[in-house]
Amino acid sequence: MTTSKKSLVYLTGFMGSGKTTLAPILANTLGFAHTDTDREVERIAGKTVSEVFRDHGEEYFREIEHRVLEQVSKEHHRVVSLGGGTITRPANLSIMKATGITVYLRADAESIFNRMKNKNDRPVLQDSTGERLSETDLRKRINDILVSREPFYNQADIIIDTDDRRVGLTVDSIVHALHGRIE
Repeated sequence: MTTSKKSLVYLTGFMGSGKTTLAPILANTLGFAHTDTDREVERIAGKTVSEVFRDHGEEYFREIEHRVLEQVSKEHHRVVSLGGGTITRPANLSIMKATGITVYLRADAESIFNRMKNKNDRPVLQDSTGERLSETDLRKRINDILVSREPFYNQADIIIDTDDRRVGLTVDSIVHALHGRIE
C-alpha cells in the first residue's frame, strides 16, 4: 500500500500537551509555516478563547474553529496547532485526514494537571461562573475530558508521548515519524 505524501501537519492533543510550544519549532525545523487555530479564532472573534466561550458559548467557538480549519486545510507546507477539542468533531477529523498528517501529542492526566494547575486562561480550567477550579475539581475535569477525547486522539496518524520529554527530543521524534510521509 502506498501512502500519498501530504504537506500539512496537524498537531492535536489535550491542552498542556505541548501543541502551542512545539508547533513553531517543528514548523521551523521542517521549513514550513505555522498556524495556531486558537489564535486565529481569537483574531476573527476579536476576543480571547475564554471570552468567546463566556460570551457566545462553545458551539459558536467550534463553528469559527471549523471555518479556520477549512481555510488552513487549503494551505501547503504548514504545521497547524489545533485546539484540544478540534478533533472531536467528525467534519474536522475528516478534513484533517484528507489533507494532512495528524500527530497526537500524548500526555497523561497527571502531566497535564501539573502543566495547567497554575493557569487560568482556558475555559476548561474554570467553573460555570468563570472562577478557577479547585485542584481536586481540576484533576477530575482533566481526567473526564481526556477519557472522552482519547478515542479521537488515538485516530491520529502518529502518536508521540510528551510526558517528561524535552522539547528538542519531542520535535526530533516527530520529524523522524514524519520521514517519508510529507512533501
